[in-house]
Amino acid sequence: ELNFFTIGRFLRLVDLPGYGYAKAPKTEIARWTGLTKDYLRGRPGLQRVFLLIDARHGVKDTDAQVMKTLTEAAVVYQAVLTKSDKLSRTDLKASLAGVQARLKKEPAAHPVVLATSADKGGGVAELRAEIARLAGVTLGDLKAA
Repeated sequence: ELNFFTIGRFLRLVDLPGYGYAKAPKTEIARWTGLTKDYLRGRPGLQRVFLLIDARHGVKDTDAQVMKTLTEAAVVYQAVLTKSDKLSRTDLKASLAGVQARLKKEPAAHPVVLATSADKGGGVAELRAEIARLAGVTLGDLKAA
């Protein structure tokens, strides 16, 4: 299923299924992939997809498949590393570099990779600022919503 979140009158976020990380039968994953492709087709108002990638693992085969799907749908996407607090600074730097190098090969990829931590809040302000910029609003507008 697709999960829709409306933030005030400025923004709608859509959470697409995380089929790359789900333990599900291949037929179900294929159904999710079709649902995602159908949703992405013909969406001129879609500003960007944020692709969540586990910083501990970098780009996995499932992430690469999502990248391919987004490229085929001509949708710009931006990588957001999650769980960045689970790595040392050195390992996080290496993970960021690896993901950035991989994305340079992808025509639909936004060049800036963000690193976040849900537990410690690292990078969340930067992600919110990027979402606000894309929506054409201020962070205050988003917080007031």
